[in-house]
Amino acid sequence: MTDTRQQLIAHIAAEAVFHGDFTLTSGKKATYYVDLRKVSLDHRVAPLIGQVMLDLIADIPDVAAVGGMTMGADPVAAAILHQGVARGAAYDAFVVRKEPKDHGRGKQVEGPDLAGKRVIVLEDTSTTGGSPLAAIDALLKVGAVIAGVAVVVDRNTGAREVIQAAGYPYFAAIGLEDLGLN
Repeated sequence: MTDTRQQLIAHIAAEAVFHGDFTLTSGKKATYYVDLRKVSLDHRVAPLIGQVMLDLIADIPDVAAVGGMTMGADPVAAAILHQGVARGAAYDAFVVRKEPKDHGRGKQVEGPDLAGKRVIVLEDTSTTGGSPLAAIDALLKVGAVIAGVAVVVDRNTGAREVIQAAGYPYFAAIGLEDLGLN
């Protein structure tokens, strides 16, 4: 395990894992909640997320851009974009809105033109796989080619299986066991 990954795990465990009774977006109940925005928007941790996620997707060929459903994927995409530049990699970022805008150009996918380009769909924490699949639907409408789904923290609650059953590779940087939550 890299020192960077270990530092990221330590920050998430200390600052982004909350214990109690929670209802997840899926409606499922949980005794802990991983609120990655507590760290993905932190100046100390965002660079670590970018580095760890770059390592995770490094072997996926010809990826032009990274992003996913707003809001969880946005800081992860920005971290990858910035850390990629520092490493000499050229990943653009994109944002997928929940619904197309009802004004202006009416876009659902914001950022560079993705038609014909290979993209990685990001998620901060995965539970059901619904958010990445919704992002994929929007991306396919603009002609993007889905190279895979990459998540920072996999809750091990079925998202991997759902994404893979839909025909997409699934990559996770950190699992529950890494955070002492299994």
